[in-house]
Amino acid sequence: MDVLYLLLRFAHAVAALAVVLLLAAAGRAAARRLRQPEVVGEVTVGLLAGPAVVASFGAPALDAVLPRPVFGLLSLFAQAGLVLFLVGLAHKLRIGPDRPPRRAMGWVIAGSLLPALCTGALLTAWVTLVAPAAVRGDAPLPALGLMIAVSLSITAVPVLSRILADRGMTESAAGRLALASAIAIDAIGWLLLTVAIGLGAGDASGTLHGLRALLFGAGCALAVRYGLRTRVARSLCTRLPRAAAVALGAVALAVALAMEHLGMTAILGAALVGLAVPGDERAPWAGPVHTVSRAGRALAPAFFVVTGITVLTRGFSAASWSLIVVAVALGCAGKLLGGYAGARLGGLRRAEAGRIGALMNTRGLTELIVLQAGLSTGILAPPLVLALVVMALVTTAMTGPLLNLLDRRDAHRPPAARLPRQVTDPGQLPEPGALPVQDAGGLP
Repeated sequence: MDVLYLLLRFAHAVAALAVVLLLAAAGRAAARRLRQPEVVGEVTVGLLAGPAVVASFGAPALDAVLPRPVFGLLSLFAQAGLVLFLVGLAHKLRIGPDRPPRRAMGWVIAGSLLPALCTGALLTAWVTLVAPAAVRGDAPLPALGLMIAVSLSITAVPVLSRILADRGMTESAAGRLALASAIAIDAIGWLLLTVAIGLGAGDASGTLHGLRALLFGAGCALAVRYGLRTRVARSLCTRLPRAAAVALGAVALAVALAMEHLGMTAILGAALVGLAVPGDERAPWAGPVHTVSRAGRALAPAFFVVTGITVLTRGFSAASWSLIVVAVALGCAGKLLGGYAGARLGGLRRAEAGRIGALMNTRGLTELIVLQAGLSTGILAPPLVLALVVMALVTTAMTGPLLNLLDRRDAHRPPAARLPRQVTDPGQLPEPGALPVQDAGGLP
């Protein structure tokens, strides 16, 4: 009887996952019709699915559709998908694109990161001094401030990559500059996230437990790194890439769950495994890593639904519209204006600097991952997570319209006005998104 009960619950969870994937497909279709990146529709529909059921039919209806055991299994699917996806994302952070000019990249990173960290401090002050106690939570102030700062400074590399591919900007100088800068900022963000989680422990024993978990994760990452370099691993990846992908996925899940058991978030375990995979796109393990990430990406909609039910249904009643407005305004100020200023200091013209600012303001899946880490460790309270989720959706949805606006403005300018400063031949117009000749040529 117990076995039959478990099978029925598992079948119920699989059916719920199938419905989630259908909703994600509908969200992608809606996003295409609205000329938004597909992931925006996928995230929005996933986050709003649970709250929509509650708003329409009440909380008992949601409990009937997703009873606690079934929701627990769906959460496991979501966590597994997140872990597998993060392996590929962290590996991409390690590889990086072709490097653009270092001076321009340095200014864009500084402009997109430092002002965002400052706006994070401002939002922390708002939450501490103005917002209700339910928004503040009981996390230590340093952990809360650092977690909010990371949330405002992150840029969603997967969403940014999709936007660049959809708009044909992947090979442009501006596109490569934005993507390389986002990868560097996210790498810094992961390190700061680790520090924030350690500070969230609140006492020396908790810090020691966190350090022990990090050492364990680092040891596992080293084992993965050197294990992939062996002749046996190379042969397995070359001859049986699917089996190698299954093995890599199992290792990532084991490390992530062990990290969570030791008191850290599973997200860090997955990221460590992805960073441990040697950064060579032509290596035999590149295929298995891509397969693992693609499998995780397919399960990612379950993560959105679980996050929506966990955060939006619990946090909406305590949500403050003033907090949401402040979070959106500070999020845009830190990344949109900061990215623009950094690009201008790096030598780009106004139109290209505007594109860089709009691209760096893109959040999305990576932001939700950071927020989930803050929620699961108790550093961020649900109402604050709700405000930051809205901020992530708004800033991501702004990217496409802002780029379209800049393209239209650039199209209406006379050709001579679009020339770089030192280009005098009207036939030498730069390709869309290209860096000015003056700045690109004289940089190391």
